Amino acid sequence: MSKGFEQLTVLEHPLIAHKMATLRDATTGRKIFRELVREITQLEVYEATRALPLESCEVVTPVAPMTAQRLAGPAPIIVPILRAGLGMVEGVTDLMPNCRIGHLGMYRDEKTFQPVPYYAKLPDGLESSPIFLLDPMLATGGSASAAVSYIKDQGGRDIAMMCIVAARPGVTTLLEDHPDLRIFAAAFDEELTPTAYITPGLGDAGDRLFGTL
Repeated sequence: MSKGFEQLTVLEHPLIAHKMATLRDATTGRKIFRELVREITQLEVYEATRALPLESCEVVTPVAPMTAQRLAGPAPIIVPILRAGLGMVEGVTDLMPNCRIGHLGMYRDEKTFQPVPYYAKLPDGLESSPIFLLDPMLATGGSASAAVSYIKDQGGRDIAMMCIVAARPGVTTLLEDHPDLRIFAAAFDEELTPTAYITPGLGDAGDRLFGTL
C-alpha cells in the first residue's frame, strides 16, 4: 500500500497491524512501548533491505559443499535522528549486527515547527554504502528532509527512510524535496493536529520511549 506515493511502502501484515494497535494505545506502558517499537522495526527491516545486493560464496554443510549467497558490498549504515530514532536502532541491529551507526540530532522548534540541527557524527563511506535514516514519526517532514539533505551534503547517495507512522503532509514534503528517497512505514495517517502532531498517531514517540511525558 503506497497511498498514492510510489516511493512509499506501507507494510500490510497482520503482525504489524496487531502490534500497532497496542503501540497507539495511550494506556500502553513504557516497557511494552519500547519492545513494540523494536519488534515493528525488525519486521520493517525485512522489507526495507529487500534490494540489498548479494554475492555468491562457497560453504560446506554437514552433508555437502554448496554455493550460497551473502550480503555484498559495504556494510549498511543506519542513522537514527536523535532522540526518538534511538528507539529503532536495536530493531535494525538485531537483524544486521554488522551495520555501522551514525547519529544526527534534529529537534523541532515548537513555535516555527522547523528543524534545528544540534549534533552530527556519521561513519566514513557514506558515498558507497546503503543508508537507512531512522525516526519513528514522519509528521511535517521538515526534520527528515533536513536530515537527508545533511547526509547528501556529506556524500550519501543511497538513502532510505524508516519510520513507524508516516503522515501524508510529511511524506509529501519529504518526496517533494527528495524524490529519489524511498520511505518505509508501518502505518500511514492522513492528518496533523494544529500543533503538527500526527493524528490519530501515537503521541510523542520520544516522550513515550524515554519517559519524559
